[in-house]
Amino acid sequence: MAHVHTALIRWNAGDGDFLGRRYSRAHTWTFDGGAVVPGSSSPLVVPLPMSDASAVDPEEAFVAALSSCHMLWFLDLASRAGFAIERYEDAAEGHMGRNAAGKLVVDVVTLRPRTRVAGARVPDAAELAALHHRAHEECFLANSVRCEIRCEPGLI
Repeated sequence: MAHVHTALIRWNAGDGDFLGRRYSRAHTWTFDGGAVVPGSSSPLVVPLPMSDASAVDPEEAFVAALSSCHMLWFLDLASRAGFAIERYEDAAEGHMGRNAAGKLVVDVVTLRPRTRVAGARVPDAAELAALHHRAHEECFLANSVRCEIRCEPGLI
């Protein structure tokens, strides 16, 4: 069963000096449900004012997507195991480094999930670790990190 997930990414040159590399990297991400998210390069990569610090950059979106996927699997597995999760938060972090070819990559993503359990049945440390381990094994994105990326350019 194949599923297709879409996002429409839009950027316009505006008044910037494109050939001089002094142009805005601000853009929008539009998702199939209608949500529009402001996107930009990270100010750590492209300095202000060409980046928009208030927008989501691809690196933090990558970290958030991994964290979100893990959380959704964890919640499903915890529910199936009979644990009533009341609250979940994760101060996830992505670290940039260089790969063997010297290319800049997100080389480590650390998830720091914290949960609050309601009710009488509370998982012990081993059960909690097992749920997170299984969530990691099931997470679509964690299983896709080294996937093929296809590029099909075109003009508009």
